[in-house]
Amino acid sequence: MSAERDDDSAQKFADAFSTPIGAPLVPRFPIRFRDTTVLTVAYRSAPSAIARFLPPPLEAVSDIVLLHFYRMSDPDWFGPHQEFAVQLDARLRADDGEEVRGAYSSLLMLSTDGGLATGREVYGQPKKLGEPKIEVRGDLVVGVAARNGLDVATVTTPFKQQPGDIAELQAVVPFATNLNYKVIPHITGESAVRQVTARILTDVVVHECWKGPATVELRPNAQFPLHLLPVKSVEVGYLWRADFSLPFGRVVHDALAQEPE
Repeated sequence: MSAERDDDSAQKFADAFSTPIGAPLVPRFPIRFRDTTVLTVAYRSAPSAIARFLPPPLEAVSDIVLLHFYRMSDPDWFGPHQEFAVQLDARLRADDGEEVRGAYSSLLMLSTDGGLATGREVYGQPKKLGEPKIEVRGDLVVGVAARNGLDVATVTTPFKQQPGDIAELQAVVPFATNLNYKVIPHITGESAVRQVTARILTDVVVHECWKGPATVELRPNAQFPLHLLPVKSVEVGYLWRADFSLPFGRVVHDALAQEPE
């Protein structure tokens, strides 16, 4: 037995941005994040190791690796959650000839399925589920990123001892521009999407920022291979709190469009 769909029912499928229909996992942008605490540590790694993480035509600009821990206290849609991002200082010549520089996302983990799906499906971020967290232990701020029951990264910095300005780090590595390698397979097994994308957060309001010395400890994990970016020296740690919005981004390089027919 079958029943005819009414026009409204058919239209909701035609207009769908994400599934399941009626309870989508991926929302439309912009998405506002309020009262987000970020622990950022910059360290230097081996240039040869960084090069192995960058897809062409991206190339390394420096040997700096950024580790960001986020405590999302009040985001639209997803609800409170925590995230951990590994970013590399990189640039490329975009398809339109513009030189684009930013922070390339090489590894990401977070604690919510909606954020994981949104990052992968829209931006092409390499997100996986994990258990990242920021804790204050007495006079120490501790960031721990765990997956598979193992701590893959532990960073520390003093708790609010020296005022800082996150713009100082932005001037060294322009991480406000986030670069990602978006790869989506076709049902046939071929590539449906193979792009480098760029995104810049909007309406950013920094409420406070502190900086100080930092430590970084990495532990090998085959499913989250951050240990392949070894620590040569640790530069600085920042603890900061901000509001921002996630916008749509743009395609700066389309590998499939460049292939000869």
